Amino acid sequence: MTTGPMEGGPMPDTASPPGPAASNASLRAYLRGLPGVDEVGARERAGELAARSIKSAAKGRAIDLAIRMVDLTTLEGADSPGKVRAMSAKAAHPDPADPSAPAAAAVCVYPDLVSVAVAALRGTGVGTASVATAFPAGRAPLEAKLAETRHAVASGATEIDMVIDRGAFLSGDYRKVVEEIAAVKEASGSAHLKVILETGELGTLDNVRRACWLAIRAGADFVKTSTGKVAPAATLPGTLVMLEAVRDHHANTGARVGVKAAGGIRGTKDAVRYLVLVNEVAGAAWLTPDLFRIGASSLLNDLLMQRTRLASGTYPGPDYFTLD
Repeated sequence: MTTGPMEGGPMPDTASPPGPAASNASLRAYLRGLPGVDEVGARERAGELAARSIKSAAKGRAIDLAIRMVDLTTLEGADSPGKVRAMSAKAAHPDPADPSAPAAAAVCVYPDLVSVAVAALRGTGVGTASVATAFPAGRAPLEAKLAETRHAVASGATEIDMVIDRGAFLSGDYRKVVEEIAAVKEASGSAHLKVILETGELGTLDNVRRACWLAIRAGADFVKTSTGKVAPAATLPGTLVMLEAVRDHHANTGARVGVKAAGGIRGTKDAVRYLVLVNEVAGAAWLTPDLFRIGASSLLNDLLMQRTRLASGTYPGPDYFTLD
């Protein structure tokens, strides 16, 4: 929660916010002028929304929507072409026994496996996302980050998930953060750019808000909570602040930026809590895979199990769905 208007009113913006070419001094001054985040209030609000329930009649629609928002992800050193092909088949047809089950939004892999995912997903409508920019730490020269991004795009990636330089951000070098995001955005070409803030390393919700603003101003199509490699990963309070940021950006500019919650979202109940958060904070316009994603690996199986239970009245066995 900001100290400015909430619930339906945009957060106040300064008259002349600095653009991507602004100096570090002007960026610092602008960020200091943003309303602070009431951390206690944000956590209370997130808790209140998490406690809400949805009607049984709406649960099936919520589950299908959550499935459509999943970026089915594998980011392990042991990833292989075979694993990526199997995961791609599952993303396109999550429940082969039920053709009405919707497909996932995208498959997310490392850059060297993008071409495998692209080939496996051709004609399915499922996107191919690639992490880039020295994921997950981001500790590499900009030239290497851009080369990795260009390689992923040339291999067919339709989405790029980049990580910000948290060291630069936390030391106040906001200019470097903005320049890197803008450069990666240019290297991404027509691919959508998701900017990973790694909220678990930013320390405060004020910093989450500031990092969101920098990413949005630098050209992000999505702001993303986490790599999934740092604890805590996605949290409801952190995601609430990010949703406020994109809501306020839309109110001030008319442009919509998406949000991706990634890491630690494993069950249907958690996924539904995030959908409630999106609806109540950003609004129903964000309840689409074009503007909200959930990065996960194990979540999809639980969504499918709950979906089957709603249809049949019984849970499928633990080995009914393939393991990711």
